[in-house]
Amino acid sequence: MTAATVTTTPAPMNIWDVYWGLRVEQCPCDVHFVEWLEEQGVSGKRIYHFGTGGHHYVGIRCAEPELDCTVLGITASPKEYDSFVKLATENPTITKTYSAYFGDIYTSNARLLPRFDIVTLFHSCEFRHAMNDAYGALTDLEVMRLFTAQTDAGGHILFYTGSFAYAAAETVIAEWAASSPVREVAAFKTLRVFAKTA
Repeated sequence: MTAATVTTTPAPMNIWDVYWGLRVEQCPCDVHFVEWLEEQGVSGKRIYHFGTGGHHYVGIRCAEPELDCTVLGITASPKEYDSFVKLATENPTITKTYSAYFGDIYTSNARLLPRFDIVTLFHSCEFRHAMNDAYGALTDLEVMRLFTAQTDAGGHILFYTGSFAYAAAETVIAEWAASSPVREVAAFKTLRVFAKTA
């Protein structure tokens, strides 16, 4: 007798099944981020952006000559990714500086990522659920540590204090900051800003 082969269906990805338009009064983090870049006189930096929104505001604005930054954005929303495909199809020059991909940030792998100067983790703790555990996803703390490691010394990591999950994120941020080579610098509007020190 041979043992029966047991096959299991992989757990489905935890997606964000919503299209988020630019609603500045409700969620101003992307607008505040671009304003921070402008105030800092940032130009030519490599940015990782967690949560593109269907508006892709950060990628579009950072393509402007005054900022001239490259942006790699992630979305877990199929509808938002579809909007990126539409944007890229209608305006292919945007893909010289902006690319968005569909995925779960909690399955990020450093070997697939380039180096960054700036990382936004605005949506920390918003979408991490038990469902992610079924496919071995990282925790929020592990994501913070991974993207800190991918950020060059002198770079910045930013968080959004207006997130609906900020109370949970604040605790994780405190643990991350205490054990990572970062120091908190001046806040900007709704954003907390950390500089990588080593």
